[in-house]
Amino acid sequence: MAVGVFDSGLGGLTVLDALVKRMPDQAFVYLGDNANAPYGTRTADDIFNLTCAAVERLWAEGCDLIILACNTASAAALKRMQETWLPGDKRVLGVFVPMIEAVTERQWGDNSPPREVDVKHVALFATPATVASRAFQRELAFRAIGVDVEAQPCGGVVDAIEQGDEMLAEALVRSHVEALLRRMPKPQAAVLGCTHFPLVEKVFAEALGPDVTVYSQPDLTAEALADYLERRPEFRGTGTGVKFLTTGDPARVSNKATQFLRRKITFEAA
Repeated sequence: MAVGVFDSGLGGLTVLDALVKRMPDQAFVYLGDNANAPYGTRTADDIFNLTCAAVERLWAEGCDLIILACNTASAAALKRMQETWLPGDKRVLGVFVPMIEAVTERQWGDNSPPREVDVKHVALFATPATVASRAFQRELAFRAIGVDVEAQPCGGVVDAIEQGDEMLAEALVRSHVEALLRRMPKPQAAVLGCTHFPLVEKVFAEALGPDVTVYSQPDLTAEALADYLERRPEFRGTGTGVKFLTTGDPARVSNKATQFLRRKITFEAA
């Protein structure tokens, strides 16, 4: 049994990389739904159905615990999955909560009422579907009060990163940051609500300026999962290593993933 890691494309590899570095003795199976990516402009029902299909494929690999390393799936599908679809012996976790806990300085499992926090103005950069879901604001409201969130849908950035067009991705990031700063001139924190965005984190940081704290997901998710497995070792399983699966063309996805992480990655057909 391994821990499953799912993303609509390649962005979740940034999370997987952090998970492997944090837990080198843990086995993982990564599944990219590259045939149907990107999810960011799909309907909520589409995202739900595609995410459920991917989770079932990871169950077939023996993964009873699955991380949705995709903010769009976490935002648009996770709550519905947990409430209406997920069997009692399986767990599916998203990448939003660890980031919100970091912003609000609350520990995992802190179920006390929402309270005022130091950060009052938060900029959220995410895909259009994630922004439309308002999942970040909903989860934040469970933990904090008095926080103003300004969300910027970052159309085109994921496509540019997946296509390897760094210049276009960087130009789009700067444009999206400028658009948000016109509406919220002085954010205290910026949340990168897409697992592709760590690859252009420096561009976000430069465009936002030195006074803005930028929160990125991979390391936060890795720490949260390590903590979860300490408390729930039955989901850890046995073995080590990583298996890579894709719904797309394995050779093409392997080449893109190798460019993406700058090391050799070999995908198999899902």
